Amino acid sequence: MDVKSAFLNGELKEEVFVKQPLGFVVAGQEHRVLHLRKALYGLRQAPRMWNVKLDARLTRLGFARCETEHALYTWRPERGQLLVGVYVDDLVVTGASEHDIIAFKQEMKKLFRMSDLGLLTYYLGIEVEQGTDSITLRQSAYARKLLERSCIAGCRANKTPMEEKIKLSKASTAAKVDATGYRSIVGGLRYPVHTRPDLAFAVGYVSRFMEDPREDHLTAVKDLLRYVAGTVDYG
Repeated sequence: MDVKSAFLNGELKEEVFVKQPLGFVVAGQEHRVLHLRKALYGLRQAPRMWNVKLDARLTRLGFARCETEHALYTWRPERGQLLVGVYVDDLVVTGASEHDIIAFKQEMKKLFRMSDLGLLTYYLGIEVEQGTDSITLRQSAYARKLLERSCIAGCRANKTPMEEKIKLSKASTAAKVDATGYRSIVGGLRYPVHTRPDLAFAVGYVSRFMEDPREDHLTAVKDLLRYVAGTVDYG
């Protein structure tokens, strides 16, 4: 679900005044300003006030916010449980009972102007494929962009993320490489780990050398990218 004009729902706690916007200046009162009662896009307070408003509404509906992940809310009715993940103005809803999901959507539409986008197919760069007996998460589009950015697209693919028994060291005497570029590539590789556990060890290993990367470290990163190129549709 998507909340329309979400930041306009936030109720300000501070006193905020703005100039009269162009086209809406009252003749003869050009020197006056407007006192805001609610947030506007562009205000520093707007994102926080929206989050406070949404949190209050979900709490009122009986949801409990996760103590370790504040973007996750849980409601436990008699039939099971309902989970809501929040990313700014987008809500991802799942649960044990379709009846509870429908009821939740109806309640939210009473509180905010919302769009029901149906089954989840794409979210934060993650492609979601929902089948009859499974849900597959993959990041193929993201991986292709990463390969293009790293100038690896169209390369010969590797069969494994790393060479067997490879040993890298922070004390390497190989030539230095551009640290900013190295960090950018490794940082880009960290995100696909969410849907690609087969990358986790290799990405963690090359992440150790971001302070002072050398040629042998970069070679390992390129091998990892070549593995991604050959497994771009894995999930």
